[in-house]
This record gives sequence, structure tokens and C-alpha cells, in this order.
Amino acid sequence: MSCGCKTSGDSSHSCGTKSANGCENVNTCGNSYKLSVFDWLSNVSNPSKSATDFVEVRFKNDRKSFYKNTNNLPLHIGSVVTVESSPGHDIGVVSLTGELVKIQMKKKNFPEENPLKIYRLANQKDIEVWQEVRTKEESVKIQARKISYALNLDMKITDVEYQGDGAKVTFYYTADNRVDFRQLIKEFASAFRTKIDMKQIGFRQEAAKVGGIGSCGRELCCSTWLTDFRSVNTNAARYQQLSINPQKLAGQCGKLKCCLNYELDSYLDALSDFPSSSTTIDTVNGKAFCIKIDVFKKQMWFAYADRSMAWYDLDVQEVKKLIAQNKKGEKTPPLEELKTNDIPVKSVDLIQENNMDRFERKNRNSGKNQNRKKPNNGQKPNNPNSPKPKTENKVAAKPNEKRTNAVESQPQNAKSPNQQPKKFKKKFPPKRDDKA
Repeated sequence: MSCGCKTSGDSSHSCGTKSANGCENVNTCGNSYKLSVFDWLSNVSNPSKSATDFVEVRFKNDRKSFYKNTNNLPLHIGSVVTVESSPGHDIGVVSLTGELVKIQMKKKNFPEENPLKIYRLANQKDIEVWQEVRTKEESVKIQARKISYALNLDMKITDVEYQGDGAKVTFYYTADNRVDFRQLIKEFASAFRTKIDMKQIGFRQEAAKVGGIGSCGRELCCSTWLTDFRSVNTNAARYQQLSINPQKLAGQCGKLKCCLNYELDSYLDALSDFPSSSTTIDTVNGKAFCIKIDVFKKQMWFAYADRSMAWYDLDVQEVKKLIAQNKKGEKTPPLEELKTNDIPVKSVDLIQENNMDRFERKNRNSGKNQNRKKPNNGQKPNNPNSPKPKTENKVAAKPNEKRTNAVESQPQNAKSPNQQPKKFKKKFPPKRDDKA
């Protein structure tokens, strides 16, 4: 039996599948975001014939542990089992069997002495009690947050997990500093009437338990398939030539993204062929230092110490030759003769294309020309008593044509003459003159 839902985060969610003993409505997911583990050695016979009795059992979210099958029960991935706990017993789902369990135990340094045991396959009563306490987790978490807030504790209750028999409840919390929660445990014990266990987790573990959508648009790796957290530092971003921007490099947990380690090995393999980024070249025109590295094009950009704004790109093999030439005590030719691209011309083109004022300049020039031509198109004769010239009569239109041609023949950048205000005064005389 395998679990069909792999990304359910609701505490009361039920997969609706059947267990190994035929029980229905079993929450085999264990409220886990983790994807199912694929046992790639399940169909391979063991040549050493030394089968292991340990199995890996998964509980809510990413909590896992190893138990010994002392009763030789027929277990497989997805079996709901009742395991030993302190106090009472717990309910979990078998997530891994066979030879891979040995590898995981060795990887996590799990001791084989005095292991916890598997009691039996979970029966119908165990399943009912398990699901009953699981439905309480969300309301208990809200109530626990109210109690911690009332006590003014600098902590955050992230998740709540009930044991399979309901004899113990575990509160997972995050805090920046050490928290004295002795009074909090007393409040929890009187409110929930069960044994209280407090566990502090990191911010990455919190993101893995809560889940979410990353900047890539997919579910978080830590909440779906990532099982171990590797340390991530800013050197991983520097090797990949990324800008050290905390807002872009940090994930939802506030720490550096785990995906910075995914391509780090490929970048380190490619950078092994590059000279050091602190390389300097002694040329005829002076010393040049490395500005940046292009891993994909296998190029290095250099600039003079006194002219740092002019960059010159060189191939890696060419840089190695120049370094060998400097080691012999010889100065290399200037970078202008060795560059592969003409950077100053490209930079000027990019500046012109990226200039946001280029559209505004065109609009301002076109607006001036239109405003200068508008009064001439509708120009009237100076004498208001004279008849209006007909557009069809070419002889009457000659004086106006001369004026329009004179205006249109002016250059666009020339200043407009001060004739228009005088014309408007003659066309529309003041009223006080009419009264006089």
C-alpha cells in the first residue's frame, strides 16, 4: 500500500486508503509533505544473505526513526505499525525496508544497541485513537499560541504532534534566544491534561513543516523531497558569479537558499580551468587586474588600474599565456591589441538604447512643430471687412501661400518669430477701442 496524497498539510486530512490489515480511512501520509521514497533495491536479491531486521518508520511531517522488527512481521513500504514509545506506543508508517535501511542508519550514525521495537501491525482500535487525537492538533496549536502570547514569551509555536495513543503531545517552536518555558509547561499540562514535550527547531525545519511555494514557482524542496540540510554560505554564490543580494539569495526561512548548492559542483569543476580571480597582468601600458569571470564563455575581463571603466575581455588560454610571459619577466602587449570585442562602442549603444529620455525628446520636437503650424492653417486676412478667400481660387490664395511657405521653410530648431501675437491683436481688437 502506498499513499496517494503527497503534499497534504492538513492535520485532519485522511488519504482514504486501506492498510495492510484492511482498515479503511487510514491517514497513511502522516500529515507529511515529503514524497514517497523509492526503494531501488526492492527487486534485487541480497548476495550476502544477511537481511536486516530494521525498518524506517515515518511519523508526522519529516520525523523518522529506525525500529527493529523482532516479531518478523511481513512489513513493506506503507504498512501502518504500532511501535514502542515512552510512554505508551506510537503509530507510524513504514517508509523504507531492506538494505537501504543499513545505509541510512550508517549515514545518520544511528546506534544498533537497545533499539526500539515494533509491536504489531496497527489494528482498527489503534487507527481510531490515532485519528481522533490528530483532529485536535490544529485547535491545540491555536490555544497554545494564545497561552505563550499571554506569558510574553519570545517564541513561536510552529507545529503540534500528538502521539499515536494520545499519551504525549510534542510542541515544536522556534526562538532566537533561550526561552524559559517552565511556567508554560504548567499551563499546557493543566489545559491539555497530558504529558508535554517541547522541542526547539530551526527556521529551515519550520519551513519544511509548514511548506510553501518558492520563488521558482514550485513547492519548497525542503518540504517535498529534501531530507537533509546541508550548510550553505555566501561562497557558493560567489563561485557562481551571483550578486550578494540577501533579498534574492534568501528563501522563505530567512536563510540562504538550499538550491545554491545544486550547481556548485559544476561551477567548481568549470572554474578549475580558470586562473585565480586575483590575477594581475603587467602590460606595456601598466598593470591590469581582473574585474569579473564569465564561466560559460570561458572569458576573463581585465581593466587598467588607472582606467577602471574600460574593460577588456580575454580568453582563458590567452590569459594563461600572458601570465606565463609575465613570469619570464616580460611585459605583455596592451590589452587594446588583445581584446576580442570592442567594448566602448557596445557600451555607447547600450546607453543610447537604455536611455528613457529618447522618447520624450521626439515628442517635444513634434509638439513644437505642430503648435507652430496650427495658426497658419486657419489664418484669416487682416481686414475683417474684406471677403474670405476661396480655396479654389488660386490667385486669391497666393498671399496666404507665401506666408505658409515662409513658415514651413524655417528650420525646426529655429525660434518662432513674434508675429503671431500682433496678428491676433489685429484680428481681435480690444472692446474698449470699439466703444471709443
